[in-house]
Amino acid sequence: MRRNRIRRRLKEVYRLNEKKLFTGYDIVIIARMRSLFVRFSELESSVLSLFRKLKVLGGEEAGGNVK
Repeated sequence: MRRNRIRRRLKEVYRLNEKKLFTGYDIVIIARMRSLFVRFSELESSVLSLFRKLKVLGGEEAGGNVK
């Protein structure tokens, strides 16, 4: 049950930010158990930070302009 909740939360983070991501990438996220206990906004912030590091996040969220 816990694993499913983590998976649902991560899927929702992805769904809400899917249009900001560059296409052509397969993204695999391996969650830690502690991700179950953080607020959704913290989880989303962490995932977006990782997307920025991987340079798969476009638009204003990446800190630059996409044309």
